[in-house]
Amino acid sequence: MAVIIRNSSSAEPPPAAPVNGDGRPYRYEMIYAGGTCRGYADDAVELTGMLIPGYASLATDGERAAARVGLAMDLQVRLQAQLAAGPQLDACDEAERAVLLGGRHEPPAPSHWAAPVPLVLVSAFYEPAGALPRPSGPAELQVWLDPADDWTLLSSLHTAGVIVVARWDDT
Repeated sequence: MAVIIRNSSSAEPPPAAPVNGDGRPYRYEMIYAGGTCRGYADDAVELTGMLIPGYASLATDGERAAARVGLAMDLQVRLQAQLAAGPQLDACDEAERAVLLGGRHEPPAPSHWAAPVPLVLVSAFYEPAGALPRPSGPAELQVWLDPADDWTLLSSLHTAGVIVVARWDDT
């Protein structure tokens, strides 16, 4: 069973990590919700459930996949807004600003991306999983959120800086 605790402020030491039912440390720790929460679990499904209310009660793989895509899209909008709020937006041309600030009811589909503000994309809509071609351009200017499965989603959110996930191997 997963455990969620309130994170301490950066001026205080981190809270003590809880232990699972058999008295051992949880395999995973996740810092999320803007750093305000720490979650502990023994599998990726439980961690994903901390990010998606009701995830554990979804009955089918399809429902869980749709929930992961929905979370990725929500976080795409939030992360893109944060990235576009910086001074680099002024260095973008009108077409680049239109892509960055446009709605996400349709996935952005530039053929090439080299603007100074990274573009946040959800991999489910782009080849090979989806129909859209992936934009060419520098990899550091593309932030990919990948909802393919629980661990892939968590890894991509970690890489994007949305969450922090730590894993402890059995010793």
